Amino acid sequence: MNRNERPSNGAGRLRFLVLHGPNTNLFGRRETNIYGLETLEFIDERIRALASELGVEVIIQQSNHEGVLIDAFQSHIDEIDGAIINPAGFSFSSVALHDVIKAVPFPTIEVHLSNLAQRDQVHRNSIITAAAKGKVMGLGWRSYTAAFRALVEIVRESQGADSVEAVYDRPITKSTDRGRS
Repeated sequence: MNRNERPSNGAGRLRFLVLHGPNTNLFGRRETNIYGLETLEFIDERIRALASELGVEVIIQQSNHEGVLIDAFQSHIDEIDGAIINPAGFSFSSVALHDVIKAVPFPTIEVHLSNLAQRDQVHRNSIITAAAKGKVMGLGWRSYTAAFRALVEIVRESQGADSVEAVYDRPITKSTDRGRS
């Protein structure tokens, strides 16, 4: 069943793909001064919790192999509404990932835990960026949740949500002014 054929019940919920590239399975152990102490399992838990909060489904996959990441985009091409990818080391070399992101009919957001602009020359210029809808980086594990939240909003808005409440699929309460000037 493709995304346009889903019924409007629970099976019709928006569905997103989150892909983690090479060596992301070593988060929490690898260069913690750059990537932090949080593990990939911790990040995945945060993404799943956010998906639940936003009322959407999420498929999460990690691979150290370029072809597996490309296959994930292609195998879910008619089943998902958007994707997030941390291409990691493939950011700087994978024309094939760039091309599949351009080929799929849904928006993809690139994420990185570190701020690539502050990295060494090898890690500054992602070729994936030109194919992605946007890029979130430099926020540590929060790069994923910021990107996920933005992607859900983008997809809901593109499907005709005409209010903030419709984008979030729930009423939004206004905060009160607490004497701030």
